[in-house]
Amino acid sequence: MNLFTFEVYTPYRLFFKDSVGVVVLTLTDGEIGIYPGHAPFTAPVCTGILNIQDMKGRWRKAFTTEGILEVTHHKTILLADAAEWPEEIDYERALRAKERAEERIKAKSFRFEVDSAKSKLKRAAFRIQVYGMRGQQ
Repeated sequence: MNLFTFEVYTPYRLFFKDSVGVVVLTLTDGEIGIYPGHAPFTAPVCTGILNIQDMKGRWRKAFTTEGILEVTHHKTILLADAAEWPEEIDYERALRAKERAEERIKAKSFRFEVDSAKSKLKRAAFRIQVYGMRGQQ
């Protein structure tokens, strides 16, 4: 299996660094798979699920927020605001965040408040989804 180096950084830690076979994530214009030898580019990343295929062919999933992806000839780097493995997610906190965001959207406040609530709802929903993937990796 051909491999490439993949690194994920958040403002608080090095989340992941290893040789991988494939990385799948969502950019602002859709989902993309990065394979060894991919053409270099830089693009914004959306909140969603990060899929990583390790050197043994196993898939790992993680939650990531918005960020920037840089693909070069020798490695790929994701800079994200946050990244969490399923076992790191606080499920109860994510549920509370989801409920608060839904309440703010229903309140139909100012547009910037609704937009912020929609963003928080999206993050909470993806955290809940990734949390449900524990043990499937």
